Amino acid sequence: MLQQLQTFKGCARLFVTLCTVSVLTAVFINFVLAGKDRAVQSRRRSAVATGSMLAFFAGIYLLIRLRIGAREIPGIYYPAAISGLMLLFLGTAINIMGRFSLGRNWGNQVIIYQDHKLVTGGVYRIVRHPLYVGLIWMFIGASLVFQNWATLAATVFIFLPAMFYRANLEKKFLSRNFPVMWNTATRPECFFPFRWGRKWRGFPGLRLHFA
Repeated sequence: MLQQLQTFKGCARLFVTLCTVSVLTAVFINFVLAGKDRAVQSRRRSAVATGSMLAFFAGIYLLIRLRIGAREIPGIYYPAAISGLMLLFLGTAINIMGRFSLGRNWGNQVIIYQDHKLVTGGVYRIVRHPLYVGLIWMFIGASLVFQNWATLAATVFIFLPAMFYRANLEKKFLSRNFPVMWNTATRPECFFPFRWGRKWRGFPGLRLHFA
């Protein structure tokens, strides 16, 4: 292992592993803390939840491990890998910060507790779904690090639509319970810290978020 760490690829693999373990540890903490001894006001189940996301994690790991879809293009490996590592770091950071901001308000399913609190600070001032966008960035980053186009295609055509489905489900469900939070003039974008085609003025507004 020490010999592998003397190479760029070895260090990159270790960095990817550390980021993955960090997020999985944060997920475990979510399950331990969230919903303990709390009355549920309303709940909406979804096929897109932690279990299916972990299954996708496992699928991505197998694609990378077995080098299915891996193809290193000469001349772009290092720029792509460095960009991927940066994206992986940002994705990990925004995902974990989002989980810390949510605290005990996190839910595996779309759920509202009797004493649920609105989240207005932290990373939720920038994007509406930092946990989802963090995972998307992580998968894209890993695809660039390992030059694996199968994992990139799986992220774009399977995981990304699944995240949009879950986000839209939350929007429909939550807009009936907290209509003020869906003021389109004040809320941040779903997966990006900016709006397309028009200027976004500031971060005001109340928002409630789930993972």
